[in-house]
Amino acid sequence: MTTAQVESFGVPWEEGYGYVQAVRRGDTIYVSGQLANEGPDLVAPAPTDENRRITDSSAMGEQIRQTYVNIERLLARFGASLADIVEEVIYVLDMDAAFAVVGDVRKAAYGVPVPPVASTIVECTRLAFPEQLVEIKVIARV
Repeated sequence: MTTAQVESFGVPWEEGYGYVQAVRRGDTIYVSGQLANEGPDLVAPAPTDENRRITDSSAMGEQIRQTYVNIERLLARFGASLADIVEEVIYVLDMDAAFAVVGDVRKAAYGVPVPPVASTIVECTRLAFPEQLVEIKVIARV
């Protein structure tokens, strides 16, 4: 049986949901869907109406940037970096808002004009937190 290394941030929803942020098995690191948080607080939370529906997606770029920062922090715990990512899936609530910023933010995060990463972007109807605009999961090989 392969021994797994696991990492978490210690945020309340890890225990509540029952998961780890990342797990390494062999030469592969699986990173759970990341969001734009600093500790238990969401970075650049989107405003919502009385029904908890997002009213403005202009924080999309800032949330994507912070999400890549969190991914980078997790990968560093395994001695890896964004350069080791082979696949990503980006979940967004607003595809138009995402397309307006995601290309530039991804290129800046990876530090190259064409990141060598298989990437999928999917629009969904809801994410874990009402003010959350994006979630990104990745797989890295080291």
